[in-house]
Amino acid sequence: MAQTILHKADSRGITDLGWLKSYQTFCFGNYYNPDRIHFGALRVLNDDIVDGGKGFGDHPHDNMEIISIPLEGELRHEDSMGNTAVIRPGEIQMMSAGTGIYHAEYNGNKDKPAKFLQIWLYPNQLNVEPRYDQIVLEKGKALNNLQQIVSPNKEDQGVWVYQNAWFYLANFEKGFAQNYSLHNEKNGVYIFVIKGSVETANTLLEERDGLGILETDQLSIRAQNDAEFLLMEVSMTI
Repeated sequence: MAQTILHKADSRGITDLGWLKSYQTFCFGNYYNPDRIHFGALRVLNDDIVDGGKGFGDHPHDNMEIISIPLEGELRHEDSMGNTAVIRPGEIQMMSAGTGIYHAEYNGNKDKPAKFLQIWLYPNQLNVEPRYDQIVLEKGKALNNLQQIVSPNKEDQGVWVYQNAWFYLANFEKGFAQNYSLHNEKNGVYIFVIKGSVETANTLLEERDGLGILETDQLSIRAQNDAEFLLMEVSMTI
């Protein structure tokens, strides 16, 4: 039988800097919980809201795979690799920090907040050359479907990362169900509900709940209401 780890939305860490509200599923910044350091290779899952015109100044990263998923508004990005970009809903941004990068990200819209998920993965290769990628997702492909957005393979759909990880975005209509087969039964799956509610592994997940699922090779996900969610299959070995 599958093993599960439930993280309810209201159990997350919270950082409130006025201009930034960040809800942290795993330990980050001043939030520390020894039971929530990581889920396998999944190290950070932050649910961030940035006020208009505000943002994060130049700061460093190394040896981490960093994925940003915009939910509302837009984020402007600049980095030490010379990249300048804007990311919006329907796009995915990925950085392999590798040997080290500096970057800044801020809300370029002065009147509306920007909401996004920032996700960090431990890499399976250290000190690689830093790399940036940004893609536009095919519109409508997530409707009643698991739309792949991240994988370890350059040839696959979505962005690729230095880790055995596969991410999918989905928009399920109420009552729709789909099975998911893991790429490796030793991996784990973490499901994060963005909107609505789903049931999986005999557990009801509501908005911003997260569930880690272990010791299974397949699972079924059913939308209890119209739902948007993120499914992340990751290596449990780091």
